[in-house]
Amino acid sequence: MFDLHRLRLLRELKDRGTLAAVAAALSYSPSSVSQQLSQLEAEVGVQLLEPVGRRVRLTPQAEILVAHTEAVLERLERAEADIATSLTDLTGTLRIASFQTAALALVPAALTLLREAHPGLRVHLTQLEPEKSLPALLARDFDLVVAEEYPGVPSPRPTGLEQEDLCADPLHLALPEPASDAGSDTESPTAALRALADRPWVMEPTGTAARQWAMTLCRNAGFEPDVRFETTDLLLHLRLVERGHAAALLPGLVWDGRPATVPLRQLPRGQRARRLFTAVRSGRSHHPAIRACRRALRQTT
Repeated sequence: MFDLHRLRLLRELKDRGTLAAVAAALSYSPSSVSQQLSQLEAEVGVQLLEPVGRRVRLTPQAEILVAHTEAVLERLERAEADIATSLTDLTGTLRIASFQTAALALVPAALTLLREAHPGLRVHLTQLEPEKSLPALLARDFDLVVAEEYPGVPSPRPTGLEQEDLCADPLHLALPEPASDAGSDTESPTAALRALADRPWVMEPTGTAARQWAMTLCRNAGFEPDVRFETTDLLLHLRLVERGHAAALLPGLVWDGRPATVPLRQLPRGQRARRLFTAVRSGRSHHPAIRACRRALRQTT
């Protein structure tokens, strides 16, 4: 019988990439992690790791072992959910990660509902973009992630995660003041975009799904945007637009139900909303804390 703790270390190494990252995540020393994995190799009787420069990678046999470990951990997730369901009071800790605008506009109200319905449940919230939070969810750093998907840029759907739609968040072209050079609100969406071809833009950093979507949108309108400002902080996007420094593509959640503070134009068909969803590890969706959190989030939309 293989040691489950050591199997989990091997799985962590697959997800995190380095012994140092595994050690940091689990509060061990790298030498301790290495020793545990060496003992696992002895148990299994085959080589599990092979050196690649200063790093190590999993052998094909280790990949087989990790696949079976995933199945075991999923069953344990279900067992934990079943035990929690059998209890009268909902207790324990729920670790949530959410991107900025949802963390500002949706999560606080959901936390209030959770506190009122389940005062014994302790909730931890981390603001983190989906590019980082979804891999961290797989690595068991979080229990639930609130993430986003932009039109034409499908989010990764790795094996081991289950997604559930939350809501659609409208997307708008936000015009810097003065907005007179962007035409009237009766012109076509593509023409409104093209009218801002010579203006500075603020966008999220290269490598994010939002940036990929925004660049594609502008290029389809016939121009390469002059991106002078880059940040994941959409409140800073809004401030730059309000002060006339940049044009931007902003979601409705930025205003959290309040009236828009800058002139807005409609985007082309098929590009007018992003999809918001929650993700959990497979086997975890029936846990009462997960169900309660998802229910509370839906009530806030």
